Amino acid sequence: MSILRGKHLIIATLSGFLVLGTGFTANAKAKKADNRSTVVNVAFKVSNETDLTNYVYDTVDPNSANYHKYLSPSEFAQKFGQSDSYISSFKSYLNRYHLRTYTYPGNLSLKIRGTKANVNKAFKAKYVKEKGHESKTTYKLPGKLSKQVVAVIGVYAPNPKTKKAAKKTPAKKKAAKKAAYIPSILKSADVPVSDNKPNTNVTGNAFSKKYGALKFADRYQLNNLYDNGLEGQGQRIGIISDSIVHNQDLKIYWAQNGIHDNPNRIHRIYTIDNRKAMQKESKIGGTIPKTEAALDVESASSVAPKADIDIYSGYSNNNLTSLPSAYYTSFMQAISNDLDHQISTSYSPAIESLGGWDDHSATLANYNHALNLMFEQAATEGITVFQASGDSGPYAMGGLKEQHSFSTSPYQVIVGGTTLPYTQKIHHKTITVTKERALGDIDHPSEPFFGGFYEILKGIFHGSGGGFSALNPTPRYQQGIPGVNTFRAITLLNYRPQTHLYTINPHPKILTGTHTGRNLPDVSGNADKQTGYATYFSSDMSTGSDSKGKPILKKYWLIGGGTSYTSPQMAAANAIMNSGRTTSIGFWNSQIYKFAQQTDTPFNPLNDANNNNNLFYTGQPGTLYNQATGLGTINFDKLYQDFNNQDASQ
Repeated sequence: MSILRGKHLIIATLSGFLVLGTGFTANAKAKKADNRSTVVNVAFKVSNETDLTNYVYDTVDPNSANYHKYLSPSEFAQKFGQSDSYISSFKSYLNRYHLRTYTYPGNLSLKIRGTKANVNKAFKAKYVKEKGHESKTTYKLPGKLSKQVVAVIGVYAPNPKTKKAAKKTPAKKKAAKKAAYIPSILKSADVPVSDNKPNTNVTGNAFSKKYGALKFADRYQLNNLYDNGLEGQGQRIGIISDSIVHNQDLKIYWAQNGIHDNPNRIHRIYTIDNRKAMQKESKIGGTIPKTEAALDVESASSVAPKADIDIYSGYSNNNLTSLPSAYYTSFMQAISNDLDHQISTSYSPAIESLGGWDDHSATLANYNHALNLMFEQAATEGITVFQASGDSGPYAMGGLKEQHSFSTSPYQVIVGGTTLPYTQKIHHKTITVTKERALGDIDHPSEPFFGGFYEILKGIFHGSGGGFSALNPTPRYQQGIPGVNTFRAITLLNYRPQTHLYTINPHPKILTGTHTGRNLPDVSGNADKQTGYATYFSSDMSTGSDSKGKPILKKYWLIGGGTSYTSPQMAAANAIMNSGRTTSIGFWNSQIYKFAQQTDTPFNPLNDANNNNNLFYTGQPGTLYNQATGLGTINFDKLYQDFNNQDASQ
């Protein structure tokens, strides 16, 4: 799972981070107007937030008169959004500064596009230096307009004292020069990659059962739904991404897996820059984002082979749109389009920590509020949103166990990771996993960046993201669930502040206790690179030229892991279930926590305390929930029946 922080793409590891982009740069001359284009979002309050939250829960409560009465974006605007007159006043004000505005259907926010100079004038942006942080930008709006604003996202005022542009990191040049084999870059990234390669001499169903969709389907009981003709027909899956996917790559992947070649079902929506700019980005070092996008689309399109895929690509080629703004833009576009009844993302704009937040105009709390309202709009429309939990256990940069991948919104299904049973000899050591367990890769750390050796001192370990949210309280659907707000943990790792590295603790201790906040993840699935899935992608870093002078692109098959695979697979499984229904399933969480309490539950809770942890949290015997794997893995055949039985009981 990629974490996007500020204007940097950070591939998170437990030992620190790898910067693949550049920071914001100030004007070479402070007095010169900055005419580069940027995208800013203004998120608004709703008319009544309590009523909105109650409506979200009512849409999936069979005892409510609003059960499955999903709203269109225009109906949402009338019921909960800001008034047309208020929106019109806001747009009129911004138009005075030559800014183009777009109202997302639903009247929940405005998308603003214009030059950086004009944006700063309109918002009266002011640079404020903060100790320990890059900067903060304050803004001012006319009183009547500001009263209904939750967050202004992406305004950046440069330091007026800066005379020279900041130097760009050489990371891309180094990557292009040194990386003879692209997957070696990924080994230090939050896209865990196995040392093994898929056997491409095997094709069709045999390949898919070993490396692809049928492996997922066999493990999590999707086959009965396939046998009943449910393949995602009539459904669309939204993928929130920051890169592009080539049709030729998809064709090769589908052919290898025996999936009918239909590139027309792939739709690309560019939410920040256009197609030309995105293609340019992919040629200047976008290998890791491209790989993330490829595995997202390949995972979703293969599990639901007849569903359409909408890729919402948010990327700022000129580095002027903040990544939190790009993330919000892509999600808001997908939700307000109201085409996709399931949306998945495997990246996040930051970590859930003040120290990891550097959007200049929106506070972390305000941004979280804006996301929650946006995801509530999705729920009222019958959209299920899936978010990868991350692959560094509960840890992220800085050594704190509660720095989670953002967002931890209670209106998303946060998807954790497991490892399947296997026996392999890895680095001259035989590793045996006897049953499916939480992903916590303590026995075989990843290869360090550009390293040809496996060095435990680099402290790179992979585990399923999980724990407690610092931003969101415990939602009502988790309250009273055995295991929620209690924990059992083991101190497997020590953090070294001097080196920012993790090391294995030779004397781990068992900790138990209570905590509060939104517990995560909600569900889990196979995400171990050792038991993972095949991905195919081509790199724009060429190996030379053909006889006509055209570049010969590098092409790769790899076996990868991480919750980046599991989240789009879950979204595709939701599309499979929706393809057999007259109304969409909608907001999962309120429903699945109820199903988990049934005698014939569709979940395997993975609550064993031993040999079952995400690098910190373990299972808790006798409970329904734990912070390593949530409610556990899913039997989709039973889950589908539960959703349908609930409809019948209305």
